[in-house]
Amino acid sequence: HPTTSSPYCIYLFRHLFCSFDEAVERCSVPEVPKEHCGQRIMVKCLSLKFEIEIEPIFGTLALYDVKEKKKISEDFHFDLNSDQMKGLLRLHTPHTAISTLARSAIFSITYPSADIFLVIKLEKVLQQGDIGESCEPYMVMKESDSSKHKEKLEKLRLQAETSCSRLGRYRMPFAWTAIHLVNIVSSVGGLERHGTWNERKKKGFERMSVGEDMCNFATFRPATLTVTNFFKQEGDRLSDEDLYKFLADMRRPSSVLRRLRPVTAQLKIDISPAPDSPHYCLSPELLHVKPYPDLRVRPTKEVLEFPARYVYSPHTTYRNLLYIYPQSLNFSSRQGSVRNIAVKVQFMAGEDPSLAMPVIFGKSSCAEFFTETYSPVIYHDKSPEFYEEVKMKIPANLTDNHHLLFTFYHISCQPKQNTPLETPVGYTWIPLMQHGRLRTGSFSLPVSVEKPPPSYSVLTPDVSLPGMKWVDNHKQVFNVEVTAASSVHTQDPHLDKFFTLCYVLEEYSFPFRLKDCIISEANVEGELKASMTGLRGALLDTCVRFLHQLLSKLILLIVHPPVIAGQIVNLGRAAFEAMSLLVNQIHKNLEGNQDQHGRNNLLASYIHYCFHLPTCPPLLPDPGGATPAYELPIQYATLSRATARPSTLHLARSKSISNSNPDLASTPTSPDEEVQRIIASKGIDRSHSWVNSAYAPGGSRAVLRRNPNFTCDLRVANRGVLHSAWVFLSDPVHFLWVVSTSTVREAALQQAWFFFQLMTKSMSHHLFLSSRIDLPRRQRFPDRFVDDIAALVGAISADVAGRYHKDLELVERLNSSLAFFLNDLLSLMDRGFVFNLIRSYYKQVHTHTAQNPSSLTALRMDFTRIVCSHEANFKVLPLPPPTIHPSPSFSQGSAFSSMHQDQGVASMFELSVPFRQQHFLSGLLLTELSLILEPDGEGVFFLHKKAISAVHSLMCSHDADPRYTDPQVRAHIAQLYLPLIPIVMDSLPQLHDFTDASQARGRHAPAMQDDGDPDNGTISQSVAMAIAGSPLPHAKAPNFTMPTAGRQCSSLSAECSRTLLVSFLWVLKNADAALLESWVSDLSVLQINRLLDLLHLSVSCFEYKGKKALERINSLTFKKSQDMKARLEEAILGTIGARQEMVRRCRERSPYGNENVRWRKNVTHWRQNTDRVDKTKAETEQESVVDGNLATEASLVVLDTLEIIVKTVLVSELKESVLGGVLRVLLHSMAGSQSALFLQHCFTTQRGLVFKFPEMLFEEDTELCADLCLRLLRHCSSSVGSVRSQASASLYLLMRQNFEIGNNFARVKMQVTMSLSSLVGTSQNFNEEHLRRSLKTILTYAEEDLELRDSPFPEQVQDLVFNLHMILTDTVKMKEHQQDPEMLIDLMYRIAKGYQNSPDLRLTWLQNMAGKHSERGNHAEAAHCLVHSAALVAEYLNMLEDCRYLPIGCVTFQHISSNVLEESAVSDDILSPEEEGICAGKYFSEVGLVGLLEQAATSFHMASMYEAINEVYKILLPVHEANRDFKKLATVHGKLQDTFNKIYNQSSGWERMFGTYFRVGFYGCRFGDLDEQEFVYKEPSITKLAEISYRLEEFYAERFGDDVVEIIKDSNHVDKNKLDPNKAYLQITYVEPFFDTYELKERITYFDKNYNLRTFMYCTPFTLDGRAHGDLHEQYKRKSILTTSHAFPYIKTRINVIHKEEIILVPMEVAIEDMQKKTQELAFATHQEPADAKMLQMVLQGSVGTTVNQGPLEVAQVFLSDIPDDPKLYRHHNKLRLCFKDFTKRCEDALRKNKTLIGPDQKEYHKEMERNYNKLKESLGPLITRKIPQLYRTLNSFSRSSLRRGDC
Repeated sequence: HPTTSSPYCIYLFRHLFCSFDEAVERCSVPEVPKEHCGQRIMVKCLSLKFEIEIEPIFGTLALYDVKEKKKISEDFHFDLNSDQMKGLLRLHTPHTAISTLARSAIFSITYPSADIFLVIKLEKVLQQGDIGESCEPYMVMKESDSSKHKEKLEKLRLQAETSCSRLGRYRMPFAWTAIHLVNIVSSVGGLERHGTWNERKKKGFERMSVGEDMCNFATFRPATLTVTNFFKQEGDRLSDEDLYKFLADMRRPSSVLRRLRPVTAQLKIDISPAPDSPHYCLSPELLHVKPYPDLRVRPTKEVLEFPARYVYSPHTTYRNLLYIYPQSLNFSSRQGSVRNIAVKVQFMAGEDPSLAMPVIFGKSSCAEFFTETYSPVIYHDKSPEFYEEVKMKIPANLTDNHHLLFTFYHISCQPKQNTPLETPVGYTWIPLMQHGRLRTGSFSLPVSVEKPPPSYSVLTPDVSLPGMKWVDNHKQVFNVEVTAASSVHTQDPHLDKFFTLCYVLEEYSFPFRLKDCIISEANVEGELKASMTGLRGALLDTCVRFLHQLLSKLILLIVHPPVIAGQIVNLGRAAFEAMSLLVNQIHKNLEGNQDQHGRNNLLASYIHYCFHLPTCPPLLPDPGGATPAYELPIQYATLSRATARPSTLHLARSKSISNSNPDLASTPTSPDEEVQRIIASKGIDRSHSWVNSAYAPGGSRAVLRRNPNFTCDLRVANRGVLHSAWVFLSDPVHFLWVVSTSTVREAALQQAWFFFQLMTKSMSHHLFLSSRIDLPRRQRFPDRFVDDIAALVGAISADVAGRYHKDLELVERLNSSLAFFLNDLLSLMDRGFVFNLIRSYYKQVHTHTAQNPSSLTALRMDFTRIVCSHEANFKVLPLPPPTIHPSPSFSQGSAFSSMHQDQGVASMFELSVPFRQQHFLSGLLLTELSLILEPDGEGVFFLHKKAISAVHSLMCSHDADPRYTDPQVRAHIAQLYLPLIPIVMDSLPQLHDFTDASQARGRHAPAMQDDGDPDNGTISQSVAMAIAGSPLPHAKAPNFTMPTAGRQCSSLSAECSRTLLVSFLWVLKNADAALLESWVSDLSVLQINRLLDLLHLSVSCFEYKGKKALERINSLTFKKSQDMKARLEEAILGTIGARQEMVRRCRERSPYGNENVRWRKNVTHWRQNTDRVDKTKAETEQESVVDGNLATEASLVVLDTLEIIVKTVLVSELKESVLGGVLRVLLHSMAGSQSALFLQHCFTTQRGLVFKFPEMLFEEDTELCADLCLRLLRHCSSSVGSVRSQASASLYLLMRQNFEIGNNFARVKMQVTMSLSSLVGTSQNFNEEHLRRSLKTILTYAEEDLELRDSPFPEQVQDLVFNLHMILTDTVKMKEHQQDPEMLIDLMYRIAKGYQNSPDLRLTWLQNMAGKHSERGNHAEAAHCLVHSAALVAEYLNMLEDCRYLPIGCVTFQHISSNVLEESAVSDDILSPEEEGICAGKYFSEVGLVGLLEQAATSFHMASMYEAINEVYKILLPVHEANRDFKKLATVHGKLQDTFNKIYNQSSGWERMFGTYFRVGFYGCRFGDLDEQEFVYKEPSITKLAEISYRLEEFYAERFGDDVVEIIKDSNHVDKNKLDPNKAYLQITYVEPFFDTYELKERITYFDKNYNLRTFMYCTPFTLDGRAHGDLHEQYKRKSILTTSHAFPYIKTRINVIHKEEIILVPMEVAIEDMQKKTQELAFATHQEPADAKMLQMVLQGSVGTTVNQGPLEVAQVFLSDIPDDPKLYRHHNKLRLCFKDFTKRCEDALRKNKTLIGPDQKEYHKEMERNYNKLKESLGPLITRKIPQLYRTLNSFSRSSLRRGDC
């Protein structure tokens, strides 16, 4: 049957460890270059309300990082004024752009921290009076008090109206507040958050110390805040420095801010994580970001971030912004009226006032751009501080005339006649370009009093121009800061110089002035080389920002050396050096930004998306000055539409570099140029790059989009210019690599992958663009190029082989880079040639392997894995026939041949020379695996993992490949891996033993401890089996179990073994069945058995464990410990040095602030998808589904393979030795958690096997039959109907076949009954109802079986089913009492008793009971169950054979326990052991008996009953002596010695606590059978009465209800008539073992007094009038003596009371007992060794102390003062008198002893006690000397009528 055709199993194998993407070792596709973006939050300003509304108020938001003391965002301006208030300013803002109406902003935070504040500043229109005066109304007035302040309010409104109309363009500072963002992010409160700032502050203090892990701004609950407290701005504390102090104060409890008067307001804002693509969003340049459905909707603004630390991200968007921050002005010495000072800022294109450019961004509710802006005014301050931010969008092409102009005005707040509104009081400026570079930074400028003269803009104000008047003698009085966010200006002198010189060459504009140097044709080469050398001095973050342009320029200089003065100037070497060092520097400093192969993502994405071949050589400039045709190869163009082609990175006449400059967009001048440009700009998909050409001449305002997807055809007609470009690989890079200086060569080797990828990218472009891709591979590249590649690979291979001991990290990287390069070459070049390169690599490495095999093997393994991931391995066509040498050991001169050449099947399964020639790559891989797995080989942990993962990941890729779904194709692919099967078979001893982990099921593992180490003191195998309740394990290891010798050297981890086995099963599943049959037929018995062992292990390995187990496996600790183990082994084995380790660790600290760098085991670390541990519920669900399907698939593959083996051995002579093994694997697969699909096929196979080979079950090994019955019965109780019907059919056919062989099916009958007993006793999820249905099905089969209708078979089946139903009935009861351990054991006891005439079944139930006792820690009871089992076995062995050294039956065991005699087989109905199927279990043998006794001894040891161990070994020793087994004799005697030592050392017995006993009586019909029953319960030692009372009361209360159960508090006789019939009553009394006087002579030791106990006693005090306690003379005592049916310890923990008698003591007898007890206490305390002074004094005090109530003196006075009237009491009187005599003697001894023990401090105390003793003695004297004369006469008539006994 085609078992493995299950549709959902196809993809399972690859799910074991890999996801589809990680199936094979491939370079991951790098991220598309895109604009950098941190964690984004959206802030929406909803409303701003004050107590009074009299004037417009304007707001600004910005983020500040207090720790870094840095403003980390630009300003966002918002206006929440009502239309009425806005109307006051209509004169000044006639036109309002919609972009300035934004009320929501998106802030980006790259480095989240707990120190970030959102600062809100408010401004108002300038008015007369300082800030304090302006704020006053807001602090004291309320709208609600309008009647009170009506006039005042009107006046204020009028003033505001006047100010707005006259001074509407000027602002003044008003108030501010701040929000601590971490409180929002880490808070878990509701969505609305209110309260004053102080209240919020108190709540926030607990969170102030939060770490950065709390600051996740990407995911938090959105919050709506109502900010109610604002702080008044202080005119003299407006700078950022002051703000940082305030913010720091906000975090302290004793805040300075408390002293500030608050301005009451209500600002309502929303803070939430920003959506991924918000609608209606404007970029910082005010471009529309898609989606932007409607231009009329109020937009959201993206706020530009100023990251707190460096961000390493290349520019991918055009940006050219300038920010100006006026900081302070000092006009204190300026003459005239200069008090209300405003600074006007303008961006000038020249000196004429009309040349002020409209580039200044508007704020809120105004025009979009302005030509000028004013800073807020501080009233009457001659030295104001400013906090203004002026944002400008500057043109790309700046000239020397562009400058910033600052004009200072005095603003007249009061309207006066002849006084203008603004009076200019000073001027200063900053020229923006200097030597071709943008000027930024902090400036301290002098201020001119007069207007600057003509041509001022080319000079700086620092130059003192003649005739000009300056404030304060030309001192620097104005401080301003200028910063730029630009993708045009690098702001780095080294980069600027390099780009400028490149521009000079491109434009050919000689001579050219650069600072003080004139660049001419003569010196340009030297200057350019110097500038390339100088690049290493540039800041890394700047280099990264302009990385694409920089690399493209360097590559251009290598490929197209410039022509100067008619000569080609070779700048290649300098450019290569600069590129190597730059690439290396980026790698070293940005190690956090790498993929799993150590490739830097920035560089990889450059190659993948931006780099392509430059398409034409540089041309000389056109004399007419037209745009040069020379183009840079990299271009960003991702606008949705562009009317003109964006220009590339020309260095325009500004001598600065522009990344796609919108102002310089150009139109192609010719079709040729257009074609070349398409090639240049669209080499590869660069979808996230974009250019804004909206403002280009003729361009419309284009809408920007972030994620466009371009597809374009690369193929171009004119290919003539291409050939020269790609040759850059063949000569320049290889040549430069080899001839460069050691430093540069080292840098290039460090990042070899980069240059290799450049080469392969260029090669593929060359093939594609020149249409050579259709040519035969050998003709694609010229011979010289092919030779160069070979030389380069040879050189790199030599480096790998020769340098691994110096710098392993470098060599690992180099090795994987080379492997990926060759992998790529397999796609581009002749494969035979590439195979030769691989061979040369192997030769190089092989020659060095002897020195350090493991590290070079690891390198070779990595190399092989990467190369083999290429599909060249799996082409099913004949390969070209170059002569190759597949591995160092392969023969020379062999040629490739067709896959289908004629070769023996055996050689297809071996790594033979033909196989390795034909399948070069897979042969290489399997050879590596085979060498690493050799037991004597050098395969250490990490090598095993590497080799096995390589094979497995390849198979995953085939399995996932949709092209390989056809079974025939898969069979072809599996043929590549056939040698894996023998490889795995050979490594069987090294595999992890998965059977250990699973619980022993039934009969899988060798059970007898004797065969192993008898010293093992744990409860092993047999007890474990007993707990499992199976009819017990093998006497010897069967041939299918894991070879124990091999197990010792197990060297593969569980993970590696699992991966190897899944690969093995994949080959078995997909290989051609006929081929497998043919191969199996040639195997020897030993090899087939080994294959069966492997299949057995595979079933265990992939068994479904369930969801809970999966959750445990996914825990992080497991993964960490594995990784640590690997690291430790690497360190120990010397494959990694301490120095490299340290260096690597240092380097792995990421420059990205808090980014955690994942530890890489090595650079080519194979990622597994188990890195994440915190799996969601859905993921765990999915994983468990996959796990279940994988278990099914693995089992089905095993089943198919078993079928092939059976089919093969049928025709051979091997079946006897093999079939048992096959059936065992089959049974093992049935035992686990299997799917219904698998079981359906499994039962079919099992029935076929039993039908063909019945003798295997019924004539040979009983164990197989027993095991099969257990498995089938278990599945008969399955909850799945289809499984039950299959199992029922199998079980019925088994009975039928057994019957047909011998006319009865006694063997199956016995085994089924035993199996059911075993299942019932142990299985947790056993379903009795389902099993009854299955039994009914079997009965129906028997009744309808026409062939056997007339035979006794149906009747026998009926009997069997009846018996099974009886067992099930008991099972139901057992289930009911699952929580009542005593009742459960009673039921099991009853069932076992019912099998008194069926020894096998009784033995099974005794085993089940032993298991239950062991679970509960009742080791003594478990030991007795085992002793009873052994006695039972001995009884039947004695019947079978008369062996003098074996016990003669259970009589031999009576010294261990008197209870054991119940096992004697004496009654008439006891079966004879010779009967078929009786005593067939493995325990009915000498070995079984020995095993049981060994386990009993172990259990006795755990119970501390050492004396019983001696008795057990007395029975065992004769057996070992008879067998001359001296090793075991030595062991037994050793154990006896330990046992006796323990007895001797614990002779007092107090160290061993054997148990506490209680009488428990049950009263009430609710108890059913238990009503009016009394038991003695044995509880663990030191159990208190309260504990057992609580336990039983709780248990029965849960069962019957709280109100129903009552505890009877006393121990008196219970009158049932007085009890409530609806209630359940418990009477619990503590009892002690009771011994008659004659018994005490024999029971000497503590053990004797606690073993074989049958009688117990408890006392009840009473008085004749019904009270429990009375005076001494009326106090009686009742002693109740209980006798149990069996002696404790027994096979259960509660035993029925079968007899009870009572003895009543009269008051004088009670007094005698009390005095005897006191005397014994004194004697014990006196003679105790070592002496205990405290105890002695305590007892003495109780005996002679004067204050003792009912003490000795009172007893004597009550009973001894008069001679009793009743002559019957004479003897008691005399006995009490003698007791007192003894008592006084003991007191004297005790005092004497105490005197020797006390110190000087207790002398007085001792004297006091002596005085008390003398008084006591004096008082007692006359009482104890008085004798009764009558006693000394002969009293023949005396009868002890005082002892009244009542039998109960």
